[in-house]
Amino acid sequence: MSKPKILVFAGSLRKDSLNKKLARAAGRYAEAAGAEVTFLDLADYPLPIYDGDIESASGLPENALKLKQILAAHDGFILSSPEYNGGISGVLKNMIDWVSRPLEGEPSMAAFKDKWVALLAASPGTLGGIRALPMVRTILSGIGCVMMPEQVALGQANKVIDAEGAITDEAAASRVQRLSERLVRFAAK
Repeated sequence: MSKPKILVFAGSLRKDSLNKKLARAAGRYAEAAGAEVTFLDLADYPLPIYDGDIESASGLPENALKLKQILAAHDGFILSSPEYNGGISGVLKNMIDWVSRPLEGEPSMAAFKDKWVALLAASPGTLGGIRALPMVRTILSGIGCVMMPEQVALGQANKVIDAEGAITDEAAASRVQRLSERLVRFAAK
């Protein structure tokens, strides 16, 4: 088995996002399982709202091109998605929309096709962001990602993720660790 390259990110811009903390915790488990892990913060790659007129007039924004290269260079993703009003965050959907746009001579969905994806969500609410995950799963599987069948939605995450980003609840930590380790095994094949 090869050493898989796993990209870890959250669909949130907020500096102290619970989803960023959860993604990083999952990434540390993936690293311990033998993956080469890269942490990505979408706040470092601002994008305009997707608009076909912008694309027609000036092509993909520089940050969309950078993100496209970063995603394409990895075997899989650990993605922690917040739930905004019962759905996917606008920043995550917008990133996907820009990065999925084809460049001339590039295979369709080059940054997403055949990438293994582990989904997580964190929320201070009791549902843990679970309502957003089916939407994220539908979008990513529709553009060629291979979705891990299991996922983790961490409710009351503000009580089980400490200030340093460690998961303090043993059962929750174990679920995140198992998902991360399985992703590494599948992405390595």
